[in-house]
Amino acid sequence: MPQKLGNCPVFHSRRIKSYEVYFRYKILPQPHPPPIKRNNMKFILGIKLGMSQIFDEKGNRIPVTLIEAGPCQTTQVKTQEKDGYEAVQIGFKELKERRIKKSQKIKPFRYLREFRGDIDVTQYKSGNKIDASIFQEGDVIKISGISKGKGFAGVVKRWGFHGRPATHGTKHEERTPGSVGTSFPERVIKGKKMAGRAGYQRVTVSKLKVVKIDLANNLLAVKGAVPGRRGTLLEIRS
Repeated sequence: MPQKLGNCPVFHSRRIKSYEVYFRYKILPQPHPPPIKRNNMKFILGIKLGMSQIFDEKGNRIPVTLIEAGPCQTTQVKTQEKDGYEAVQIGFKELKERRIKKSQKIKPFRYLREFRGDIDVTQYKSGNKIDASIFQEGDVIKISGISKGKGFAGVVKRWGFHGRPATHGTKHEERTPGSVGTSFPERVIKGKKMAGRAGYQRVTVSKLKVVKIDLANNLLAVKGAVPGRRGTLLEIRS
């Protein structure tokens, strides 16, 4: 009797020819997947103002980060036919006329960023305004920004190494990294965690909740901490 693997029997090569297995259990072509339904991702640029705290109806304290979100303006819409990919470019912090350089006359903004992904570019046109009203209280968003720079740091601060024991003969080596290689290949492997510049890199924090919106001042109050210092440019997307 043939053995069964799930719903498909497995035959020994001596008992049955391969073409018989092929015609009996031929895999039919799979139908094309349905078209991707775009949820039209929300996005905006903002500036980190600092942290504060608010209280809910039950009196619980909620730590929040205050963000100046927008207003932004759509500066360019990129399509698959013309640019090879779909994206929306927006500008933030419009410059004064005396500060506009020659290369910035078409797009006189201090910050320009592109957003790609689950976006229906047909709904955007150059010159459209984007402000904090696109979000609602309770929305879950993710925020990207440049983290705080911490300068040159050792392995304990940069990577969380435990260091050497504090006793049993350890002398002047409490925070040293230890061995960095082997006798072969007699070199330090690329990517080895060592001392170096810490921080000041792009970080994305997900699952942040919008707890308060001030449309008059274009402010978002987001629960928790976000990357960067005060004044850091943030990319906010749903």
